Amino acid sequence: GVHRQILFTTVGWFVGYYLAKRTEYIHAKLDRELFEYVRQHPEDFKAAEKKRIGELLEDFYPVR
Repeated sequence: GVHRQILFTTVGWFVGYYLAKRTEYIHAKLDRELFEYVRQHPEDFKAAEKKRIGELLEDFYPVR
């Protein structure tokens, strides 16, 4: 009856809440480890030189 629906809804909410918090924790941990690696090895992650927009685009030749 209704009591089962309330029970399953409550259990589902708690399981979903736990899984959401766990995935946030795992992603935050991974981000922290990656940022720490980048900070410790700056020679592997050099900033690329900036290019102008004209250098990125190909020349335009209209087709007639």
